[in-house]
Amino acid sequence: MDTQAEIEDFILNGHLRYVPHVSIDCAIFGYHEQQLKVLLIKHKYIEGWCLPGGYIKRTETLVQAANRNVMERTGINNLFLQQFKAFGDPGRARINEFDEEKWFRVTGVRVTKNNWLIDQTISIGFYAITDFSRSVPKPDMMSEDCAWFDIDNLPKLEFDHDEMVKEALHTMRVQLYHYPIGYNLLPEKFTLTEIHALYETLLGKKLDISNFPKKLMALGLLKKLNEKRSIGPHRSPHLYVFDKDAYDKALKEGVVLS
Repeated sequence: MDTQAEIEDFILNGHLRYVPHVSIDCAIFGYHEQQLKVLLIKHKYIEGWCLPGGYIKRTETLVQAANRNVMERTGINNLFLQQFKAFGDPGRARINEFDEEKWFRVTGVRVTKNNWLIDQTISIGFYAITDFSRSVPKPDMMSEDCAWFDIDNLPKLEFDHDEMVKEALHTMRVQLYHYPIGYNLLPEKFTLTEIHALYETLLGKKLDISNFPKKLMALGLLKKLNEKRSIGPHRSPHLYVFDKDAYDKALKEGVVLS
């Protein structure tokens, strides 16, 4: 939504194009140089920070809606997306705190508690992983900021989004043992040390530097190149690339990395 007319139409008539009372919330994790972050947004109507999200168009699948929301916030399309949990506890939408006057000041649109947006909502959580250095966080007219936060230094989140981040992080870490990651998080050619550091950062724990890369090699996910990277005197580690066919097959069918 980029104009006041679009905001007004969404608030008053959005139920005709979007599924009421069901939304998408996305925990977008960002990795770069051994840092793990999560993307948060601050809405104009809400004081604190939240996960980005939105409603599902009646013509969309859940994955299409999640991908659209992620792309609108990061500028990156077709990221790896996984659904992790649905959230629908009574009171999570804090309807009793709805302030008609504040809503009008922020949106310029008069609504009452009978509006389709002011009701209990079930949220379907998705997580995604990207390289945060390649993304451009984008607030819209309903938000005042959109920014990356270090995973270990998050502000207190609104609604039940603290629980969402916790659940998304847990699911992502479990699924790292069953789905390959890294294709868009590392340089095209990388060292074993770099992919080892990536997995350690995402998992939040130490991995055996001598054993872990061998598992990826045994699964056929990596190809060793006849190239080396010079990183100092007497230090020229071999470079590797992902085997794209094996990588795509593992994303589709899963692997066991343990």
